[in-house]
Amino acid sequence: MSDIIAIPENERGVVRIFALDMPPERAKFLREPGAAAQVLGIDALDPAHVEIFPLSDLDELGLAGYLAEGLGVPAAQLDVDRARLNAITGWVMILRSPAFQDTPARLSPAQELTLIASYTEEGTDWSDSGPIPTESARIGSGPPPQSGAQSRRIGALGIAGVLLVLAILILLVILL
Repeated sequence: MSDIIAIPENERGVVRIFALDMPPERAKFLREPGAAAQVLGIDALDPAHVEIFPLSDLDELGLAGYLAEGLGVPAAQLDVDRARLNAITGWVMILRSPAFQDTPARLSPAQELTLIASYTEEGTDWSDSGPIPTESARIGSGPPPQSGAQSRRIGALGIAGVLLVLAILILLVILL
């Protein structure tokens, strides 16, 4: 068995790449419900955040390109491992943090799984987010809220309209 990989509660923005040293049929089977969790030694994973595929599917993009363009891993993190990532062949499993559904986990991957790398996805940089210069962004620039009396008048008019339509329909039914 491999080393234990601790996943903290409420983890955000981490992408883990595992190389799968197994026949393609077994790698394809890991796409079945619960199979990926089982080889990682845990109870459950959110399958929407688990990808299992042959690297040949990426064509000339390569694994490093997919991580950068498809998953938002910063190029600076990938530059250190780019040659190694693009040299991997066969199948991989990519786990993103939401796969663990905000619960802590202790992964004990099967021998056929090798953790290649863990990266953090690029987050939004809020450090240079000064005030929004448009008029519509200013507090109080929108229309004033309706008062309770206005809302009641509008509601009363709506009810009166519905009653009028019902009265007309009843008269038509009686006359026919």
